[in-house]
Amino acid sequence: MLVPDMFRRNVFDDFFDFPSMPRQQQAISVMKTDVREHENGYELDVDLPGIKKENVKVKLEDGYLTISASTAQNDDEKDKKGNYIRRERFSGSYSRSFYVGEEITQEDIKAKFADGILTILVPKKEKQQEVEQKKYIAIEG
Repeated sequence: MLVPDMFRRNVFDDFFDFPSMPRQQQAISVMKTDVREHENGYELDVDLPGIKKENVKVKLEDGYLTISASTAQNDDEKDKKGNYIRRERFSGSYSRSFYVGEEITQEDIKAKFADGILTILVPKKEKQQEVEQKKYIAIEG
């Protein structure tokens, strides 16, 4: 069923002139990542504006590097008498995963967080081929 756009908008946003952004656009603008290849590895720059370092986690599991971030914001505006003009709260969490290979270990990866940008250095490692081991089967008789 098609619903006219006027029924999906918040009337108070227009009344108080507060811009609103659809959730889909908010999700796209979070965790933008630049990946650069260097001679001996990869460098990932992840934009995390407004997120504190203690709310960022980087995990390596089964060859996947997973970056998680969470935030909780509270925007209060009061008039001179202390009455609320508007009160908005937002909390959310985001995560993104990159396959880096199973030969990479946690000790190989370096990360730093400064000015809302998480920089992760992942070295290149050659996949070591397993040496074929000959297994003999005992012959009875």
